[in-house]
Amino acid sequence: MLSATGLYGVISYLVSLRTREMGIRMALGAQTGDVVNLVLGQGARLTLIGLAIGIAGAFALSRLLASMLYGVSVRDPLTFAGVTVVLTAVALVASLLPARRAARTDPLLAIRSE
Repeated sequence: MLSATGLYGVISYLVSLRTREMGIRMALGAQTGDVVNLVLGQGARLTLIGLAIGIAGAFALSRLLASMLYGVSVRDPLTFAGVTVVLTAVALVASLLPARRAARTDPLLAIRSE
């Protein structure tokens, strides 16, 4: 839950920083779907990179954590799959909500915001 909350906060913050860019794109003719797809693609790419690094690190450090786990094997595939699915879903929702909000803003207001 903690990592899902942190992931949502970071991705939504990164998208909110790009509101001006999205306003410029929309002023130049981009549709709202184009902007949302751009943000979702970048969020998915960041998520895949983070998951790859996290899973590799988990496998590498699993022997150190073996003494702290009770009733679960060190490399339980169900746990790894569950965490991967949950964090991917959170990252996509974290990308989608701010992207839709930024795509709905008036391009003129987004450009003047700074």
